[in-house]
Amino acid sequence: MTFLDLRQKEVINCKDCKRIGCVADMEFDPCSGQICGLIVPVPVRFFSCFGRCERYYIKFCDVVRIGPDIILVDVCLDNVIMKEE
Repeated sequence: MTFLDLRQKEVINCKDCKRIGCVADMEFDPCSGQICGLIVPVPVRFFSCFGRCERYYIKFCDVVRIGPDIILVDVCLDNVIMKEE
């Protein structure tokens, strides 16, 4: 599986069965080559283009399953949000 394959998959949270978004980027450990986490942009709200950009950082250990169409994760979204200015 390539990164391009991951980018085309939707991320679904198992806790509330809601769509989080699509994978935008991933972080990996350069020494071991293992994936550390997935970065998913927060869905855009009406006035969010004037403010900060927020993203979810989902640790790879929180990924439950990677299927042919979706990625299932088990996270509390309040704990995985990253804020950027």
